[in-house]
Amino acid sequence: MKKTWMMVGGVVLVVGAVAPWGVGLVTETQWQEVTTEVNSAQPFVRLETRDYRRGYLSARFEGTVTFEDPASEDVHQIEYEARVSHGITGSLLDFAPISGVPAEAADLFPDEKPRLTLETRLWGTAIAELTVPALSVTNDNTGESLNMSGGFGRIDIGSNGTEADIVMVWPGMMLDTPDLQVQLKDFQLEQTLHYLRGEVWTGEGEAGLQSMELASGDQAPLRMEGFRMVSKTWPTDNDRRVNSETVATLDSLTSDGESFGPQRVEFVMNGLNVDSWSELTSAMTDLQVAALDNQAGSPAAFEQQMASMNQISGALLDLAADGVSFGFPDISLVTPEGEVNGELMVEHPTLSDEERSQMLMVMQRLTGHMKLSLPLALAENHPDLMMQLAPLIKEGMMTRNGDRLAMSAQLKDLAVDVNGTVIPLPPLF
Repeated sequence: MKKTWMMVGGVVLVVGAVAPWGVGLVTETQWQEVTTEVNSAQPFVRLETRDYRRGYLSARFEGTVTFEDPASEDVHQIEYEARVSHGITGSLLDFAPISGVPAEAADLFPDEKPRLTLETRLWGTAIAELTVPALSVTNDNTGESLNMSGGFGRIDIGSNGTEADIVMVWPGMMLDTPDLQVQLKDFQLEQTLHYLRGEVWTGEGEAGLQSMELASGDQAPLRMEGFRMVSKTWPTDNDRRVNSETVATLDSLTSDGESFGPQRVEFVMNGLNVDSWSELTSAMTDLQVAALDNQAGSPAAFEQQMASMNQISGALLDLAADGVSFGFPDISLVTPEGEVNGELMVEHPTLSDEERSQMLMVMQRLTGHMKLSLPLALAENHPDLMMQLAPLIKEGMMTRNGDRLAMSAQLKDLAVDVNGTVIPLPPLF
């Protein structure tokens, strides 16, 4: 028995001694896979790794992160260095910029710098953490100041990158300029993600902001309290479709010393075909990339644009033909004059194979409805709003019912019927 325990102890010691070397080898392979995945998944951020020096208990490597702004075509590069510590079951990667950080950003953190770490495990899990220290900056020439509390973000990645839990905490910020003052308090974000297939992910998320206050010039401060957004996307029909729901609420809005609320807006999408939605998302990304390349006058980029637009058109047709509905089933906004409420929903029926073959455009079979009701006093107290509503009231598309104004509309056969007035729609898509 004693010899057996000695043998087991010897094996454990050998494994413990060899493990960091094996972990280091796996970590290098995993990082190369991460680099490949990031570069192939999208065109706007590119990772480059070089000079990977792997040792027994640690490693170092350098690289470049290249950011391309799709709007301005500006390209930014940051050189970084990573220090890697190898353990028995995983590694810790600590990233730090070497050069390429804009001087304005570097000046914000003269002492403690933001820190990004990545902790990996052999069984395919990883934890990425970003810690941003507090900062306080004042421009003596302009009188502008920015104060931010320290922030924290964390991503737990599991199942070889097919699952993720995201947490972000940002206690607050205050921006003060001669013309504008902005104050934010207690932002929090929690999100879970599950990879379905293609470009489609499902999951649940919640974001919240305790308060935000805006003051500009001589205008009365505007304060919003208790903002919350909850979203959920889930698969249905044996993972063939997905549904999505997002609800945004606000406890109160204060202006001129008067508070009113709560506010609520709900948005839903039901019955989206996963493969068509994935194809549509991919085609839109390809179109954006081709548009950037085409600005340089590339014939190949123009051809890619046309191909992407055809792909988008086909994906939209497939998405609609499989049956889909979307819109705002509940809108409730409280004002000092009373509540504004309404709904707006659009849907496309599921088509048979014969109907699909004859389908030329999405709009042809779209149906929908819209309802809107608001206090008459709201329009009377705001001349700009009344100017917009007056033509609708005159044409009978918005009617008065006691102390409220109401509108009801139906979408069918490429036309909108608004309180009996039919408005033809152009076949846009």
